[in-house]
Amino acid sequence: MAEFIFNKEVENLNLQDRFYAWSSGTSDEEFNNPVYPPVRKILNGMGIDCAKKRAQVVSKTDYNKYDYFIVMDGYNLHNLMRIFGSDKDKKVYKLLDFCGGGEVADPYYYGGYDKTEADIKKGVNALIKFLTEN
Repeated sequence: MAEFIFNKEVENLNLQDRFYAWSSGTSDEEFNNPVYPPVRKILNGMGIDCAKKRAQVVSKTDYNKYDYFIVMDGYNLHNLMRIFGSDKDKKVYKLLDFCGGGEVADPYYYGGYDKTEADIKKGVNALIKFLTEN
C-alpha cells in the first residue's frame, strides 16, 4: 500500500522524475503473491492499479542500490537489519519517523485497513516533505 500511495502522491506533485518507491518484504512468506484483496480494493478506490505487483523480498545487496529503506514497524525494522547486518549509511527508517514516530497500524492483526491507510498517507506526506527538503 505504501509503495503505491507514495508513487501516486509523487505523481500528483509532479516529482516522479526525482522519486520512486518499490516495495519488498523482509520475509519470503508472501513471495510472488499479488496485492492482498482488501488493499487492492483501497488502492483501486484511489484510482491506483496494482494488478501487476507481486511480492518480492529485499536482499543484502539492495543496501547499496537504494537511497532509503522505509519500514512500517519494528518487526520489519528488525528483519531488515538482520538482512543488512548494519545501517552504516543511515538509510533505514520507520515511515512514521518522519512525522513524530510510531508504527503503521498492521491490518493483519486488527483488520483496520482504514487506520493503516491513514498512517501511510500521513507518513508518506512527511517523507516526501523530508525528501524534497533534503
